[in-house]
Amino acid sequence: MKTLTRRQRQILDFLRDHPDKFPQPPTLGELCAALGMASRGSLHKHISALIAAGLVEPFAGHKQGGIRLTALAQREEAAGEQGLPFVGRIAAGRPIEALESINYMAVPEVLKSDKPCYVLQVKGDSMIEAGIFDGDWVVIEQRSYADNGEIVVALVDKAEATLKYIEQTPDKVRLIPANASLAAMAYRPEQIEIQGVLVGQMRSYRSSPAQ
Repeated sequence: MKTLTRRQRQILDFLRDHPDKFPQPPTLGELCAALGMASRGSLHKHISALIAAGLVEPFAGHKQGGIRLTALAQREEAAGEQGLPFVGRIAAGRPIEALESINYMAVPEVLKSDKPCYVLQVKGDSMIEAGIFDGDWVVIEQRSYADNGEIVVALVDKAEATLKYIEQTPDKVRLIPANASLAAMAYRPEQIEIQGVLVGQMRSYRSSPAQ
């Protein structure tokens, strides 16, 4: 996730919100007029920062060239509008299956990483000493590797998924709960497939309806 200044965010939002305002990608002069900015030099500095962030296309090295969003910026816009995929519930106790779905959930940008992410809801209490409780939503960065000590979504025997700390050696993988009353589980490396690493967490404090 790129950190932008207020003015850089304003420029980016203008390009996203007004794709049909100009017949061609707008020039610096056109953007200055549209945004009410007096200095092209100041705008040029902000555009250069957006180019360095990979969010707008370079304007051919001169101030009269057109400026447009990159494919990365367009993908980020679409992802922000749609939210992250919510793919079901995952055990923080006994492994259960995480079922894929087509539902999406809005997630604050600060809880995501700059890689593809998805959301799971936690079921169980084996991670409570890590502050992860039954019913919480966790944001998972989708990747197939992890460092020892990270909290991962691990697929066990290609059938059941669980949320645990991971400890890996050449001949063994341990999935470790954050609950002193529960034991770690040991597996052969070929039994475990890492499906992502925890990067964020959300919680609702509203009372759940009676079952």
